[in-house]
Amino acid sequence: MTTHESIAADGEQAIECQNVYVYEAPVRIWHWVSVFLILTLALTGYLIGSPLSSVPGEASANFLMGYIRLLHFAAGQVLSVFLILRVYWAFVGNVHARQIFYVPFWSGRFWKEWLDEVRWYTFLAFQPKKYVGHNPLAQFTMFPMFTLPLFLMVITGFALYSEGAGRDNWGYALFGWVFSIWPNSQDIHTFHHLGMWVILVFVMVHIYVAVREDIMSRQSIISSIISGERLFKDRED
Repeated sequence: MTTHESIAADGEQAIECQNVYVYEAPVRIWHWVSVFLILTLALTGYLIGSPLSSVPGEASANFLMGYIRLLHFAAGQVLSVFLILRVYWAFVGNVHARQIFYVPFWSGRFWKEWLDEVRWYTFLAFQPKKYVGHNPLAQFTMFPMFTLPLFLMVITGFALYSEGAGRDNWGYALFGWVFSIWPNSQDIHTFHHLGMWVILVFVMVHIYVAVREDIMSRQSIISSIISGERLFKDRED
């Protein structure tokens, strides 16, 4: 943690800034790679579910939907590799690297602070609390709306891929058990599709909250996932 102070010209105000290193490099890299891959998967997945009505030229000379499916499969496989690495880093990284993988339901203090954050975000409180990592509401929201759906998307995605690749494919050997739970593959398609919308809704809320906090809470949010450092500002009169 580093601290900096600057005194105004009139000598009556001082601003104390504290920089705290929060997000390690592997977490930041995973975050931005996931942003790119999720946007790619959402766009190509939407086009796979709602194919283009027509493409110019002879059918034999066009492979547009094939390229879209290839891009979708490739992005999904890269996302899966980075997700595995992210789980690994949750064990070897700092405490903030683990926050998105659990919610401390057993903690009374967590729920008290969660309620404080609800009041802050609904404009019923006017003094934000400061957290080095994710605040309780963010941690509570991220686990069911991002972490779990992301695992669901990977599992159902590979199951659907293995269905087309055949039972002798490596994908079916690893994910064929999904069809034992949902024998009708259309159900898996539906869950995969709904998972995409859950993640996209989370992304929109996530962006709004990050921008709002940067403006209102006097602590850096957006820049912290770039530099790794969170900046806290306290003004004293």
